[in-house]
Amino acid sequence: MCSTEPVNCFPVLVNIISNSFLRLFNSSARIRIWSELFPRTQNPHLKSYIFYTCLSYLLILASGFPPLFAMSSTEDYKVKSTSC
Repeated sequence: MCSTEPVNCFPVLVNIISNSFLRLFNSSARIRIWSELFPRTQNPHLKSYIFYTCLSYLLILASGFPPLFAMSSTEDYKVKSTSC
């Protein structure tokens, strides 16, 4: 009924237990689960929006790294530290 991976097995187990309790209380409702980590989108505009948003955040974060390295080198120069 479920594979050996806990990522897939736990949702199936919760589904079986939940539906068993619903049947026990004579409910006609059922609970459905799926084990996809992220919902799949078919909209190409949404995919490009997410891509460009993540890219812009990464570029903004990456622009902060060179000054960090430069300040580290400057501090090393001030205290006259050397590497072995």
